[in-house]
Amino acid sequence: MVPPGPIAEHVATMPLIDHHVHGCWIDSVDRTRFENALNEANTEPLSADDAPFDTQIGFALRRWCAPILGLPVHAPADVYWARRAESAEFDVAHRFLRAAGVSDWVVDTGLPGVADVDLLARWSGSAAHEVLRLESIAEDAVTRGGSYADAFDEILAERARDAVGTKSIIAYRGGFDGDLTDPAPAQVEDAARRWREVGGTRLTDRTLLRFGLHRGLRLGKPLQLHVGLGDRDADLHRTNPLLLLDFLRTSGTTPVMLLHCYPFEREAGYLAQAFSNVYVDVGLAVNHLGARAPELIARSLELAPFRKVLYSSDAYGPAELHYLGAQLWRHGLAKVLQRFVDSDAWALDDALRVAELIGSGNARRVYGLTGDVRLTASAR
Repeated sequence: MVPPGPIAEHVATMPLIDHHVHGCWIDSVDRTRFENALNEANTEPLSADDAPFDTQIGFALRRWCAPILGLPVHAPADVYWARRAESAEFDVAHRFLRAAGVSDWVVDTGLPGVADVDLLARWSGSAAHEVLRLESIAEDAVTRGGSYADAFDEILAERARDAVGTKSIIAYRGGFDGDLTDPAPAQVEDAARRWREVGGTRLTDRTLLRFGLHRGLRLGKPLQLHVGLGDRDADLHRTNPLLLLDFLRTSGTTPVMLLHCYPFEREAGYLAQAFSNVYVDVGLAVNHLGARAPELIARSLELAPFRKVLYSSDAYGPAELHYLGAQLWRHGLAKVLQRFVDSDAWALDDALRVAELIGSGNARRVYGLTGDVRLTASAR
């Protein structure tokens, strides 16, 4: 445990901005689906040997989430599930979302079957802000007649009025290696015609993916890019952010937010140092590394300027993950900062200031969020 003191106390109680997150489940699920949600890579039914509770995230869940359900820490998996199953999903979500200590959720709405922005805000008692998935806009644009580019621009402009950023999952649709330049208008319309002819469903066309990426840049709001860890639909070796070098060299001033980054957190840190518009987080991996999360958090603070690092959970599905991400990050960051201060490498005041920057200040500045950062007592 982190020794009690000003760092641990400050990090444990400061409100967070979760700058990349999805909604939580609305309807109750069975144990099979719940356990599947603890495995990021495998989207098929898990075998007995996968044993999701016998993993770092499974142990972390039992350690940090059990008390929220009125159980002792490290409650056995069967006991945990039995207690959880006694409550409706709304009640579970209400408990964990409010206990996370998050003042603002920045929500990627591109995944189905979970709470939307408004419902997440209502259940958590916190503010929530939308991030537009560019591939979803493309899938709507292709259904319209006439110019695909005009339709895309019209939909993007309309939906972006109330959104704080955009996101691309090009990492899942071929990765970053290869040409990422802005395609010519004729290439875009030709690619859209071919896509319409085959049904215009899941976008995989490289030309249209590149087009969307550059439309996101041109909008000027923060552009989020999935990097590294994800399910097995993504070819991990093609999601190394160093493959984005040519793209970043011409990305202008639009903030580019590299999400997750594991196992490329050091490469991402280099890019955050090398480009004034690049920012990083280690969301998602913190949950999956569990007891090893402090080492990951420490690596994220090696090269990246501290004003370029943000907190996120990338939680999706079980509301436990929205809470667990916050708890593991708070615990890990406090442990790392305490180590810096104890070795006289950092001053205490600097450690407290950097914690605030990463926990909320950087996100508030980059996304242009306003409002009172204080949380009500019920949301702490």
